[in-house]
Amino acid sequence: MTADEAAIQQLASELCDAWNRGDADVFGARYRADGTFTNVNGTFHVGREEFIRRHAEVFAGPFKGTTLNLTPRLLRFVRPDVAVIDVDVGLSGYRMKPPGVSADPDGTLHTCLLLVLVKEAGSWWIAAYHNVWSAAA
Repeated sequence: MTADEAAIQQLASELCDAWNRGDADVFGARYRADGTFTNVNGTFHVGREEFIRRHAEVFAGPFKGTTLNLTPRLLRFVRPDVAVIDVDVGLSGYRMKPPGVSADPDGTLHTCLLLVLVKEAGSWWIAAYHNVWSAAA
């Protein structure tokens, strides 16, 4: 594993940890100020502050106390300072399943998350976050 792959894996680990603690500020800390965000319902947002605000609402509401698991499917470097990562997201511990969303037999919900990352000043930052519900396995 290269140093950049390890750093991106660390970023994913930090995202999981922040989600699992319900900490929107830390969840959005590596999100670019001008980043774009499309949530699982197709709503489009721009900016770190909006990303943090929306996740604070999620952590206080429908996904309070949930557990997130990120499993990278494919990581590719478009340039040495730009990476695209496709991630399978597993979400468990929710109180109510969102309407129209399928769950695995164990109750896990899944999304397909596409992250566009840029490397600036030696760190990887989220430039785009596009998340959609996926069918149950």
